[in-house]
Amino acid sequence: MSPTPSYRPFHTFILKVANRCNIDCDYCYVFNSKDQAWRSLPARMSVDVAQAAARRIAEHVATYRLRTVHIVLHGGEPLLAGPRHLGEILRVLKDGIPPEAEVRFELQTNGTLVSEAWLDLFEQYAVTVGVSLDGPPAANDRHRLSHASRSSAASAVRGIELLRSRPGLFAGLLAVVDLANDPLEVHDYLASFEPPVIDFGLPHGTHDAPPDRNDRATPEYGLWMSRIYDAWLARPEYQHSVRMLEDIVALSSGARGAVETLGLAPPASVVIESDGSVEGVDTLRSVEERASWLGLDVFGDSFDAAIHHPKLLHRQEDRTAALSEECQRCPLVAVCGGGYLPHRFSAARGYQNPSVYCADLAYLIRHVQGSLQRHGWAWVLPPGPRSKRTTV
Repeated sequence: MSPTPSYRPFHTFILKVANRCNIDCDYCYVFNSKDQAWRSLPARMSVDVAQAAARRIAEHVATYRLRTVHIVLHGGEPLLAGPRHLGEILRVLKDGIPPEAEVRFELQTNGTLVSEAWLDLFEQYAVTVGVSLDGPPAANDRHRLSHASRSSAASAVRGIELLRSRPGLFAGLLAVVDLANDPLEVHDYLASFEPPVIDFGLPHGTHDAPPDRNDRATPEYGLWMSRIYDAWLARPEYQHSVRMLEDIVALSSGARGAVETLGLAPPASVVIESDGSVEGVDTLRSVEERASWLGLDVFGDSFDAAIHHPKLLHRQEDRTAALSEECQRCPLVAVCGGGYLPHRFSAARGYQNPSVYCADLAYLIRHVQGSLQRHGWAWVLPPGPRSKRTTV
């Protein structure tokens, strides 16, 4: 008899408070992918949906005795919901979750709509705010233009500077890797804003629609991120975290990572759409139509129904069982975790493939591990924005 699988409760709840965007990023998995579900979803989340979500989160908190929950306001562009409406959503979420659980509000934005009114609201509810920015204007504008094909860079930078004017609001920067951009130029530009965290993401791709490369025989994305690592390691004046790199260091040391794109720890996040429907991994929209659809919603279903949904079997504690045979045999699997779920897909084998970034991840992981061995670093990774490095 096979052992009974164990499951991890959700700790992070991602609410799609707006389902439209004021810029048109060509790589966006919501608006410019195979799945066009956004067209039939409400433009913004209603207060009724937020109240139902709060009840379900409270139920989950009580069931699993959670001490802390993270609520991430997402989109689309969440600021399109407007300060007054988003304030109501924040109020019902805060009021609806029992006080024994600490609620940490986070928000991800393109930064172009940030204003003093927004800063006041963020301070009122202690919302920390991350901004998406791919680098200097020329780099950012390769993909992140307005619907009129105009630059979004200056407006995003203005929003970042406003956030920096209020202590504690600016959570960091999210950048999508583009091989056409110089990695050191991108990193140093982003670092100039003194973010607590820089989070680099690989562009979504599958085995049927692989990411752009100049040379398919070369791990170009791994090389790109390795240059980031070398610069970051060599510059102790940098006080920010680079999340992907710190996760590789932590996982290589036997510690747990912080993001679901690496490692074997089961993801602990769930998505609530603007109509109240529940999704496990919304980035699966980049894979195929309805790939993220579970047929659940916060009005009729508990989050336990999502935890045990057949589409979320990859969330079991033994995640290796959901990986391809190649990944299960690989000595790096504890670090890469087989790669991010959407990046494993092919029509022929579903998710039973190594990541489309397999060679890149292998190169980067070996580069980081080799560097640590050569330099004799011991890394202490406390729960904070920046690792403390001490020699051994």
